Amino acid sequence: MTESRTAEAVLFDVDGVLIDSADAHSRVWRAWARQRGLDPEAVWAATQGRRRADILRLVAPERDPAEEHRALDRLMAAEEPGFRAFAGAAELLRALPAGRWAVVTSSRAEPTRARLARTGLVVPGVRVCAEDVSEGKPSPEGYRTAAARLGVDPARCLVVEDAPAGVAAGIAAGCTVYAVASTHAARELGAAHACFGSLAEAAEAVLRAVAGSGTVTGEDGVVKDVADATSTSRVTEE
Repeated sequence: MTESRTAEAVLFDVDGVLIDSADAHSRVWRAWARQRGLDPEAVWAATQGRRRADILRLVAPERDPAEEHRALDRLMAAEEPGFRAFAGAAELLRALPAGRWAVVTSSRAEPTRARLARTGLVVPGVRVCAEDVSEGKPSPEGYRTAAARLGVDPARCLVVEDAPAGVAAGIAAGCTVYAVASTHAARELGAAHACFGSLAEAAEAVLRAVAGSGTVTGEDGVVKDVADATSTSRVTEE
């Protein structure tokens, strides 16, 4: 399903959209579950689109959250060097107008900033992270908060998500939602207004939605045609 949309701002999820971290998160949560005598598959299923604090309350309510955060931090530290940006992510973010995009993530603030920088991605001024909201996805709070910080009506925002909970959050916030099938099958993302196989495939549609006129002024201040701005991130279907 695809639709032509226009938007004043773009709100990106991070893990699974901009950064390829699903395998690392899977290893971490499964290892943690085994250490705690929990079902690794059930724990991994419970993590999708949720904040760490919400996951711990759900799967291990009797355990000390501070202790479990430390254990998870130790496991995640070993995985961090392997995180990579998805193909086309850096080019897309550089092509977007400054001040017209943000990230909304279930991850905590400092790891989010560090991962964006480490993977060569622009770190936006507006980042809504786990500590910034009282409810995680599928609550619309994160996306509404990001829209408010950018000074844009949620109805004029485009959300880019990879998980059903994130898609639900964007729709509940009143945003247009584009899904990328990087971590979930397209059939699981059917509530989105459009679904793409990858971020690289979605890039041109995202820029066209923001541009409206067919041109965008990127972070570098250069005015570019949308096709030129996404030329390095497009893929060819065979």
